[in-house]
Amino acid sequence: MSTIPSSPAQSRVHVRWMIRRDMPEVLDIENASFEHPWREDDFLRVLRQRNCIGMVAEQGDQIVGYMIYELHRNRIHVLDFATHPEFRRRGVGRQMIAKLAGKLSHQRRNRIALLVRETNVPAQFFFKATGFRAVEVVREHFADTGEDAYGMLHHLDESILLPPAPTNRIARQLGN
Repeated sequence: MSTIPSSPAQSRVHVRWMIRRDMPEVLDIENASFEHPWREDDFLRVLRQRNCIGMVAEQGDQIVGYMIYELHRNRIHVLDFATHPEFRRRGVGRQMIAKLAGKLSHQRRNRIALLVRETNVPAQFFFKATGFRAVEVVREHFADTGEDAYGMLHHLDESILLPPAPTNRIARQLGN
């Protein structure tokens, strides 16, 4: 009799504002997650900007994920996002995205935008599974490798991202 392996347990996390003392754990996750990681001075430079916010996902007293994003007039732009390798596929990233999506409104910021390296297929699948859609290719976006990026978008009203329904000439004449 064979047994089906169970999926890793879902991890409940608390998503909160990033503070200075979180930086060592954030840097550890960054270095474990990316071939071309941000350095501490990259984080500090970005976080000093008035419209940039850092948040961490915490389980107990351990930082298990983080995100850095910019607030724009009508959108939130994610600059950096990672989950600790040992906590991936446990719902941590989904909870961080849910927290971010909770900040959207019809009156103000109604979408979340981000760029993903074309070679980062796991991130592409993750963001697609959390409601993002690839909407553009940005050629040679990453200066470190010359690699292209996929622009991905999560919109509060997903219907604007759906392709238009096919119409034929008779339907157009009838106004459908």
